[in-house]
Amino acid sequence: MQSKGAIKFVAILIALACIYQLSFTWATRHQEKKAKEYAALAVVAEQSTPGFALISDLEKPFYLDSLRLAKERFYLDSITAEKVFLGFTFKQIKEKEINLGLDLRGGMNVMLEVKVYDLVNALANYSANPQFVQAMNQAQANMANSRADFITLFAEEWDKVAPGQRLAQIFGTYEMKDKIKPETSNADVITVIREEAESAISNSFNVLRNRIDRFGVTQPNIQKLGNSGRILVELPGVKDPERVRKLLQGTASLEFWETYENQEVYNYLVEANNTIKNIIANVEPVVADTAAVAAVPAAAAADTTAAAAAPSDSAKVAGELLAGVAGADSLSADEAAMAKENPLFFILNPSVAQGQLLPGACIGRAHYRDTAKIGTWLRLPQVQAIFPADLRPMWSVKAIDESNTIFELIAIKANTRDGRAPLDGGVITDARRSFGSNSAVPEVDMSMNAEGARVWATMTANNVGRSIAIVLDGMVYSYPRVNGEIPGGRSNISGNFTIEEADDLANVLKSGKLPAPARIVQDTVVGPSLGSESINAGLISFVLAFILVLVYMILFYNGAGLVASIALLANVLFLFGALTSFGAVLTLPGIAGIVLTLGMAVDANVIIYERIREELRAGKGLGLAIADGYKNAYSAIVDGNLTTIITGIILAMFGSGPVQGFATTLVIGIITSLITSIFISRLIFEWRLKKKKNITFDNKVTRNFLQNTKVDFVALRKYAYIFSVVMMLISLGSIFTKGFSYGVDFTGGRTYVVRFDKEVTTESVRAAVLAEFKEGIEVKQFGGANQMKVTTKFMIEDGSPETDMLVDGKIYKALSPLYAAPISYEEFMSTTDNPNGIIQSEKVGPTIADDIKRDAMIAITLAMLAIFLYIAARFRNWSWGTGGVVALLHDALFTMGFFSLFSGILPFSLDVDQTFIAAVLTIIGYSINDTVIIFDRIREYRTLYPKRELGLNINEALNSTLSRTMNTGGTTLVTMLAIAIFGGEVIRGFSVALIIGIIIGTYSSVFIATPIVYDIVKKKEAKKLASAK
Repeated sequence: MQSKGAIKFVAILIALACIYQLSFTWATRHQEKKAKEYAALAVVAEQSTPGFALISDLEKPFYLDSLRLAKERFYLDSITAEKVFLGFTFKQIKEKEINLGLDLRGGMNVMLEVKVYDLVNALANYSANPQFVQAMNQAQANMANSRADFITLFAEEWDKVAPGQRLAQIFGTYEMKDKIKPETSNADVITVIREEAESAISNSFNVLRNRIDRFGVTQPNIQKLGNSGRILVELPGVKDPERVRKLLQGTASLEFWETYENQEVYNYLVEANNTIKNIIANVEPVVADTAAVAAVPAAAAADTTAAAAAPSDSAKVAGELLAGVAGADSLSADEAAMAKENPLFFILNPSVAQGQLLPGACIGRAHYRDTAKIGTWLRLPQVQAIFPADLRPMWSVKAIDESNTIFELIAIKANTRDGRAPLDGGVITDARRSFGSNSAVPEVDMSMNAEGARVWATMTANNVGRSIAIVLDGMVYSYPRVNGEIPGGRSNISGNFTIEEADDLANVLKSGKLPAPARIVQDTVVGPSLGSESINAGLISFVLAFILVLVYMILFYNGAGLVASIALLANVLFLFGALTSFGAVLTLPGIAGIVLTLGMAVDANVIIYERIREELRAGKGLGLAIADGYKNAYSAIVDGNLTTIITGIILAMFGSGPVQGFATTLVIGIITSLITSIFISRLIFEWRLKKKKNITFDNKVTRNFLQNTKVDFVALRKYAYIFSVVMMLISLGSIFTKGFSYGVDFTGGRTYVVRFDKEVTTESVRAAVLAEFKEGIEVKQFGGANQMKVTTKFMIEDGSPETDMLVDGKIYKALSPLYAAPISYEEFMSTTDNPNGIIQSEKVGPTIADDIKRDAMIAITLAMLAIFLYIAARFRNWSWGTGGVVALLHDALFTMGFFSLFSGILPFSLDVDQTFIAAVLTIIGYSINDTVIIFDRIREYRTLYPKRELGLNINEALNSTLSRTMNTGGTTLVTMLAIAIFGGEVIRGFSVALIIGIIIGTYSSVFIATPIVYDIVKKKEAKKLASAK
């Protein structure tokens, strides 16, 4: 083995890097565990307070759950900027932990859509041209059945309804005169429209990103979905949909405001600080009597104060003030005294340096967790009376420190008669990033229409030496200082911008002229969809399966099996370390990819060991046998893994949703399994050989396992064909007659959010609902453990009120026995007087959009085509590619037929949903790996024995790989059996699909793919002989 020292050094470095990356996940979990312990103690203490007795028994579970969540949030917020691990803050380690998808950790999924139709209409200045209106409406109608974006469809429709006519006559408006001339071609007009629309969508994306940052969610995911105008937002851990909807929706308004200078406002801040101190001192006794309310932040108190004999509004405000200022949870005695003496200046750092007030519009800086509290204080009537009536403090949109925690408070001067900004974004005609003539620092050039230029000249003339704030969505993006009057409407905004920041500001400035509100078209709130018990069961099953594989390898391969086990452990470490490093999101389909890569890692070791055993049986010494065994195994391992990597890359490029998650994990896992299988085990063997220690590759029981077999596989192919054809006919018959039981992901359904009067488990609720509806149900935790979200597809095609009432009755019948106290149907359906029962109900469409399903099919088709081309090129004959692809189609059809045939018969769900897609992809990956390894051995035999008859070579190759085929299938089967038995109800159908796929994939590699190659080659040879005659 060449360069052993370098390989060993690199392996150690990779292992240390993976441990380092995974340590952040451990550190995050450790801090979150401490937060839970802190919250649990707070809940216990709360139950002994006098205020708790005032809460009704029905509300107590919800109250305590809200308190627990509030205390957890408080604890984590308090350590956000603190260094808690290796010099990193909690916020930083949270960003570095392994990302779990919403199906594993819960949260909220929101799909927003920017209406490109409205954008194009606005660019045309809402033209009433009948041909334009017809083309727009037809393009909108075509969106339902096309993968093309709206602008492309509009261009096609315009050519149909107005052939030869120029779009410049529609879009050559005053605002667009610099970009669209009368002679501009239609293609160039479409290019301009597309650029303007993409700019507006990018701005909406940036606005949403900044709003989400203000929301304080850890590890949010926001992404634009192609050219659809849709933006996907995933907020892990969020369970308050109303708050999210209010935060994300609404048009972002761009405004230009005059500002106050810091020295003009500072004295008012001093007076406000004293006023707040007096307010707290005066209401402190009241708060002591209302501790139960004060303990809960506003979000939780809003739901609980009514039941807790709520005190007056002033007492509520006082409670929030004292709870925020006293900080008994985290402040020392000295800090608490300081906070009490200077409550405002304790959390708002005035803009002062070395005893001097700093110039500019910034009046203070604060940690993001204190911004809401400062806003609450500054809005108090007693405090507002201190400041000038036209003062409006606004926060900066970006933090000013490296840890992204400190924000500036800017003093806006709203001195117009109507309180509106003197200039808004409607006057902007263009904005773009540029570079100064004498500098490489990015700047932003801005131009306005005539009306805007006139107002802008007046504003700048009146504010020379002062700042003008550029405000979007209530946040200050920039507040440049005016150096002189700016006539003509063209301005240059300079600052310490990065290129990305300059582009963002340009998009912000351009956003004012286009209506680009992002409308929510779908939102889903999820607890972990596997359920906490199912997640635990799944983890236990994976660990158990992994241990079984390790034990299997050790029992079968003796000492070498122990080495394989070490390599597998290293593979798991490398895999999860790589997932964390690349920021990949782990979901249920991703777990499917991990299962497949572990199976392939075992397979690589099995291939190597079987080769080494062959060399030992040939009489070679141990060292030479190991060297030749590795050398002869490389071809099969590389071919098998490369075909699967090709599959994964194509699925990652063209797939979306669950398909993409599966593909990402698969590709990373295959690379790590190659490294560990080829290098880690080899390093251990070389070390043992150097120490002159023996290495065993078998024991008495396994030494001659499946050796010297003489099975005539070629002769058996006819029986295999008959069996497969019969099974395919049965599968197709079941698919076309019985069909599938589609999960709610595909069909949609009715959703009910149900609150119980005690804690319940997702498993108990799922069992109760499944007993009533028989199939097609989904249960997720919603908020606390006493609230569940139940979705059923029962009679979803019928939307009549009578059907709704029927389904309501069945839900009541299923769930009413789970209540501690009896509940009537009327109480269950209405929560006006009773807080328990159905608190929300709605009908939902499929959560997998049609385009995602279509993209998945395209991805699978392209993957099969790529596999065919690779195998055909690698084996220099299209016959091999045909055999491989036919076997894949056979396996996929067989699995689909199984799901169709046995749905409703077996005692667990066989719904076709997202997990089914993951299962089919896993089967394809496993099957092609198995097939290619067998093909590789056949090619080797044909090279060694070129004059031997093809059938004999195939039989010899299959018999020689029989031990490897059974071992690989056995270890992967053991893994999936453990998951099916112990993994919980939700992933049982997924596990069964993989078990069927492993069995049928092994069968097809031996009895379908190889015989098809044999028959094609023989027919070609026969034709060749016939033509020669």
